[in-house]
Amino acid sequence: MARRSLANSDVTASRSSSKRPPSPTTSARQQPKRTKQAISSTAAIVSESKSRYLEENSDDDQELSESTSNAESAAEQEESGYEDDDRGAASSELSSEAASEPDVSSEENAKPRKRERPKADVKAVGKQSKNEELWRQGVKTGLGPGNQIIIKKPKAREAGRQPYSKDFIHPNTMLFLKELGANNDREWLKMNDPNYRASQHDFNSFVESLTQKVVSVDETIPELPIKDIVFRIYRDVRFSKDQTPYKTYFSAAWSRTGRKGPYAAYYVQVQPQGSFVGGGLWMPESRALALLRRDIDRKPQKIKRVLTDAGLRKEFFGGVVDNEKKAVRAFVSQSSENALKRKPKDYEADHRDIELLRLRNFTIGRKLKDEEVIGPNGLEHLAKLIGTMVPFISYLNSVVMPDNPEESSDEEDSMDENDEENDTGMDDASQE
Repeated sequence: MARRSLANSDVTASRSSSKRPPSPTTSARQQPKRTKQAISSTAAIVSESKSRYLEENSDDDQELSESTSNAESAAEQEESGYEDDDRGAASSELSSEAASEPDVSSEENAKPRKRERPKADVKAVGKQSKNEELWRQGVKTGLGPGNQIIIKKPKAREAGRQPYSKDFIHPNTMLFLKELGANNDREWLKMNDPNYRASQHDFNSFVESLTQKVVSVDETIPELPIKDIVFRIYRDVRFSKDQTPYKTYFSAAWSRTGRKGPYAAYYVQVQPQGSFVGGGLWMPESRALALLRRDIDRKPQKIKRVLTDAGLRKEFFGGVVDNEKKAVRAFVSQSSENALKRKPKDYEADHRDIELLRLRNFTIGRKLKDEEVIGPNGLEHLAKLIGTMVPFISYLNSVVMPDNPEESSDEEDSMDENDEENDTGMDDASQE
């Protein structure tokens, strides 16, 4: 038994001797804990000494920091088990940066720092946003001391000595329309919007007062809201050579259906040196025009009796004498803008009332001075002129849209709506 134990001991000894000796790397792997503890304690001592005296690094401190950084890099290389030049270079750079910082803790020395991005200039951005908002009242441009631009919000003109009144048009309204005629542009109107709103309100209040007068002189006119009476200031430029966007006047019309419809209407226009009052049918439809021509052909005395009215002759025909021919000529001269050059269809050229049959407009009117509208008697003066036109408007409506139509329905049904084939622009062009 003793020999076997000895033999076994020899075998185990030979086997242990055949094994390789432990490599230095394995021993080094067992050492990093102690090395790191020593490094951290050394860095703590250095940071403590710096925090106590708040002095800059001396030569000894720099040597000590360099030694600690070298010890850290050596420990990391030993711990990894292989050498990495790039990693060692990076660690040495970080350690040198940490050592150059005067007031840094040990934890900040141990960790690498991230590079901070430059912050944007907040003040410059603020100035730029202010410059973009110059439309606001009181916003400064930041041009420096003594150089500032302040854009004030536009305001309407002051009423002045003469306050606004619903009985006449204020002088500021006329002044705005005059300026609009010289600056018919969207940008200009946008900058002068307060003046436009004040002028529009002034005209609308005047129209409301005038509506009461119109309703009292003509019972067939209903009391309609202002939006159904006043025309818009915007022009329809789709088929016009004149591309100016706005009318240079305010206008309104009263009929049984307001400013629109088939009935004859009273019309008022307010414009500097161009105010106007009138009434009638402007370019009526073919059926309405055919009814008027038939009535003139059959009963010419009806329209002639209206045209020879004393009020119409005085206010609209220049005060002509009580004569049918002169009154008819005065009326034809006002309505002959779109009249036919030749006779209309189904009528002879030598008809006794051919001048009336050629007409395509049946309107009367007269111009007004600014004093007649702006003055304190403007409302009463316009109401008087409108009352003078009542017989003429009533006659047109009785023919075109009769309240009690005659019993000659067979003749009306036989009328062709296309009887006005010659009443076109082509007919006028052929005569030229």
